[in-house]
Amino acid sequence: MTSSLPGGTIRIAGKTVSRLGLGTMRLTGAGTWGDPDDRDQGLSVLRQAVHTYGITHIDTADAYGPHTAEKLIADALHPYPDELLVATKVGFLRPAPNVWAPHGHPAYLRACVEASLRRLKAERLELCYLHRIDPEVPLADQLGTLLALQDEGKIGHIGLSKVTPEDLALAQKETAVAAVQNALSIHDRYDPVVDLCRAQDIPYVPYRPLDAGAAAHGGNVATALSWLLARGPHIAPIPGTGNPRHLQAIAEAVDEGGWT
Repeated sequence: MTSSLPGGTIRIAGKTVSRLGLGTMRLTGAGTWGDPDDRDQGLSVLRQAVHTYGITHIDTADAYGPHTAEKLIADALHPYPDELLVATKVGFLRPAPNVWAPHGHPAYLRACVEASLRRLKAERLELCYLHRIDPEVPLADQLGTLLALQDEGKIGHIGLSKVTPEDLALAQKETAVAAVQNALSIHDRYDPVVDLCRAQDIPYVPYRPLDAGAAAHGGNVATALSWLLARGPHIAPIPGTGNPRHLQAIAEAVDEGGWT
């Protein structure tokens, strides 16, 4: 692994990976529901990300589709290169397109992890995020389930998604937090968790780093990503796309910004 990876490198969940990752939410149908319009194109985007552009951090979730993105990743990239980190998330119900409901019941979380292992054709989820904290279930019970699965060798590292400083502090009473995933972009600039993660050497993985494409309008991809990467060496954005041209533009924008 070298600093020539897109955006340079960062250590996440025991692997040295590219700071520029790829989010896979857009590798689904409308409403983050079902298959994409062009499944072959989705497979191609994943392969190009890894094999053409050197991206070694792929982010997904069982809720994307649901299940669609995880299956695409396995079909496109399995057997996975040793340097590749595939991170997934659990803890959402998907009753309909564009409908998301946190569900942190321990039995459900366990079922989600077991199913993700099968879909991803993996023996272990190297990084598994709690996709959302379910306010109806004690956080200790939700994280306790993931910790039990970690003890069983089915999870390598545990991350959190969409959390406040208070959430992070509570979670850290239960487990080490390997990464935090919150929304951050040039249009949505403030999150106090950014500085907390930097102080504690926790990788911070911004989702919606291009504000669902709004920050890319007018050819400003390089500006948007450079702003994020300049926030600190712990920042590892995961812009998402299902379009090969957009993927190329993202990879070239990071090169243009001088972050390789």
